Amino acid sequence: MRSGRVLVTGAGGFVGKWTVIELLRAGFHVRGTIRSESRAEKVRQAVTREVGGDALRRLDFVKLDLMSDHGWREAMIGVDAIVHVASQILGIEPKDPQVVIGPAVEGTERVLRFAVVTGIKRIVMTSSIATVGYGHGHSTGKRVYTEGDYTQLESMKFTWAYCVGKTKAERAAWAYARSEKLELTTIHPGAILGPALDEDASVSLRMVSGLLEGTTPAMPSNGFSVIDVRDVAAMHVAALQQPSSIGERYLATSDYVPFAQVAEVLREAYPDREITRKQVPDWLIKLLARFGGPARQIINDIGNEKHYDRTKGEGLLGRSFISGKDAILATAESVIRLGLVKEKTTV
Repeated sequence: MRSGRVLVTGAGGFVGKWTVIELLRAGFHVRGTIRSESRAEKVRQAVTREVGGDALRRLDFVKLDLMSDHGWREAMIGVDAIVHVASQILGIEPKDPQVVIGPAVEGTERVLRFAVVTGIKRIVMTSSIATVGYGHGHSTGKRVYTEGDYTQLESMKFTWAYCVGKTKAERAAWAYARSEKLELTTIHPGAILGPALDEDASVSLRMVSGLLEGTTPAMPSNGFSVIDVRDVAAMHVAALQQPSSIGERYLATSDYVPFAQVAEVLREAYPDREITRKQVPDWLIKLLARFGGPARQIINDIGNEKHYDRTKGEGLLGRSFISGKDAILATAESVIRLGLVKEKTTV
């Protein structure tokens, strides 16, 4: 697929905006789903800054809710493919997991169901490494995961809402795609960093901005596989353009970066900022995880290293991923420029 109209769900989000931009660069017409007109205006502004105002002629929006059937059928009329990006991501573990799980599972089911109703076959879906590297009994040491690995929720001692939602949504998507003969591809990003386009940026960028402004007083010992948002967006477009991607999963992960290394990269680039060197003891995170909260979201990565094979993802993209260091620095530059961190620091 080299042209046509693509429906992008969650067009106002961090990944969504970059995906819209990359689709427009590739010559597609884009219909973005948004939650409000103010979100639509932010996408228009981002598009204009990145690719110029002429691209706006190939962009329109529709207000839709993942948890309601209203408007989905009408929005898909005249659409050739769907890029399903929309997801609920929270910086803390919610007291009610359904706040996150509901939109992930029910929202995905709704998008695919209306695709079938309107005759759309081609779908590229944003998943996560959360659906790949958990529930395998990996608690110590290093392990490399591939697209052939699937998270086993039933084997996890500690789950968290995002992992449950994404895993169940992907399972449902593949089952539905098989039964309805949909042409599905899933993209599985790691921790998404990279340049924010405006203040509506992902909570994942707090890993960088919190260190820069000193609101992260101490770091956990774990690390994470980083991916730049520009690579994530480009992979969605590449998947649409390459028929060989149909029926495939693709990991979107560059370098494995310990939290302390993120701090070191920032410390070198911004020596005027006081960036913590303190670490939270593993025993404390393990204790806190029993009660939920932010510790629940990282407890499965404490004491081990989860690496993800980049070979297949880079093959789809046709080039190497942006390095973890460059993604971190691009994040830092953008959040400072946009005023998303405090400018004054104590040294």
